[in-house]
Amino acid sequence: MGEVRTEVTLVNLGDQNDADRGYIPQDQVRRLTVNAVVDTGAWTLVINEATREKLGLRMEEITETTVAGGGKVSSQITEPVRIYWKDRRTTCETAVLPGESEVLLGAYPLEGLDLMVHPKTQEVTGAHGDKVWNVVK
Repeated sequence: MGEVRTEVTLVNLGDQNDADRGYIPQDQVRRLTVNAVVDTGAWTLVINEATREKLGLRMEEITETTVAGGGKVSSQITEPVRIYWKDRRTTCETAVLPGESEVLLGAYPLEGLDLMVHPKTQEVTGAHGDKVWNVVK
């Protein structure tokens, strides 16, 4: 399987909530559109420090993360972000990995967006076609 990428827009959820409540104007909501690497082995959205700073995300905790090859690094978890893919959206925490150059779209946000990598075309597509299914059970 080759590298699969897809465009997503990341939004600082705290800013968006403040704008929705009228505390700040909508044009002050920090957002960033990126060409993310789809990484089904990553558990969440993975960003680097530069992306965290552009979005103005607060750090929530520090945790140990296992990386490819079995090594471990200290990563920081941020407050939640809203992720948009076409007409879909989900919300999740991000892991900030030192030295990471790419934004990685991991399993949790893929599930929340009801997306999958199509095995034949190697493209991101709706897991249930154009209809989003979020099953709670």
